[in-house]
Amino acid sequence: ISDTDQWKALQAHVGAIHKTHLRDLMADADRCKAMTAEFEGIYLDYARQQATTETIDKLFKLAEAAKLKEKIEKMFNGDKINSTENRSVLHVALRAPRDAVIHSDGVNVVPEVWAVIDKIKQFSETFRSGSWVGATGKPLTNVISVGIGGSFLGPLFVHTALQADPEAAESAKGRQLRFLANVDPVDVARSIKDLDPETTLVVIVSKTFTTAETMLNARTIKEWIVSSLGPQAVSKHMIAVSTNLKLVKEFGIDPNNAFGFWDWVGGRYSVCSAVGVLPLSLQYGFPIVQKFLEGASSIDNHFRTSSFEKNLPVLLGLLSVWNVSFLGYPARAILPYSQALEKLAPHIQQLSMESNGKGVSIDGVRLPYEAGEIDFGEPGTNGQHSFYQLIHQGRVIPCDFIGVIKSQQPVYLKGETVSNHDELMSNFFAQPDALAYGKTPEQLRSENVSENLIPHKTFQGNRPSLSFLLSSLSAYEIGQLLAIYEHRIAVQGFIWGINSFDQWGVELGKSLASRVRKQLHASRMEGKPVEGFNPSSASLLARY
Repeated sequence: ISDTDQWKALQAHVGAIHKTHLRDLMADADRCKAMTAEFEGIYLDYARQQATTETIDKLFKLAEAAKLKEKIEKMFNGDKINSTENRSVLHVALRAPRDAVIHSDGVNVVPEVWAVIDKIKQFSETFRSGSWVGATGKPLTNVISVGIGGSFLGPLFVHTALQADPEAAESAKGRQLRFLANVDPVDVARSIKDLDPETTLVVIVSKTFTTAETMLNARTIKEWIVSSLGPQAVSKHMIAVSTNLKLVKEFGIDPNNAFGFWDWVGGRYSVCSAVGVLPLSLQYGFPIVQKFLEGASSIDNHFRTSSFEKNLPVLLGLLSVWNVSFLGYPARAILPYSQALEKLAPHIQQLSMESNGKGVSIDGVRLPYEAGEIDFGEPGTNGQHSFYQLIHQGRVIPCDFIGVIKSQQPVYLKGETVSNHDELMSNFFAQPDALAYGKTPEQLRSENVSENLIPHKTFQGNRPSLSFLLSSLSAYEIGQLLAIYEHRIAVQGFIWGINSFDQWGVELGKSLASRVRKQLHASRMEGKPVEGFNPSSASLLARY
């Protein structure tokens, strides 16, 4: 893509942008109005990007050169766009309406998806009604979901976002959902603290039922159940999200209580499969989770059918490419002014950095430009008291500000100037302008700031951001937000010409760990010395 005239036109355009300042760009009312988009009550304002309407036009031309429309269609049509693993990429099928037709290998996968959804709906209703009982005849009210990476970060984000939603909270009364991911035994101890095996159901999430960390945690939790309730309790207290029914059965779980998913779902895109839908339905009931799926589906349709000028994921993806590859800003801060979205940034971190953290093109050619983004974030206003100093006066880091009009938990104290939510949102509106406009030495002098402090109190401004404003934060909007980020990341990968759907970078460390595991066993059990490692690793292992 960097050999195209469209890419070169953007490179040539950077100089003109460097001559502008957001103070001046923001004075143009027509530009500000043009740099907005809206879909179903989600309002995007990207006027504080270091860009003009000409920049946006050039980015649309780049999208054309990269065949973006065609690549989006290929994804929705089930073409094997994950070419290194020879797989379709169909997380959109997980939330497609029942009557949709989406093919993979010539088979409509939607009926298979709905067969699993119907099974989850039925199981969660049986479970929540108290009809499903444990080994001692008690109903189960606690759920531990055991899985790592995509089997954990996405579902945890949705769970955390739903916890304070009044409708979801009402449905979850008297229940607990916990996640166990890390193989660190501390995580096991935390996840079972104050829980009684008698009233606990464990969901083991592993497609192959061979993931090292997950299966060690599964065996550890199984031991916790068996030591308290006996071996026959396993089938009553453990279920699985897996496609390996043989290993599920050998583990002691009834294969009828295994919920499948497919090779065309990558782990980090699997929150809308049984991976997320099962534990979330057990906690909140399927009707709440269905709204979440419908929200994601609404964005899928918007992404596929809307013109690029109005297409939220396309606009966002193109702006990210502009910031990373042309302006040279490698990071992005995700700043939701909503405590309910505290686990959004960790999920997007995986979604984005595992998808687009690639150094070669989809054809295996070394990239001559930087791709991928360093993602991090924290809810406002907490982040303001943490890393905003660097964002205001240190490195330039483009920011995503996410605000919600209607609070999940409104509070207004008599005699206060504004409600608690308005206090939060005052910061949401102020911070993007502080970043864009900054503060000049002249302004500081007019305020009689002493001369020696002026360099320290000067804000350069001209720091790009964009703002999302959501009408509320129910299950539906949470689904929409998830899908916006999923598709934005795909757009970036489609433009950069990389495979956003494989993750070979996670393999090497895993294979080296198995060598270490053998050495630890030999040293601990047979007293053998540490051998075959470089001097640094050998001395670290010996000390351990």
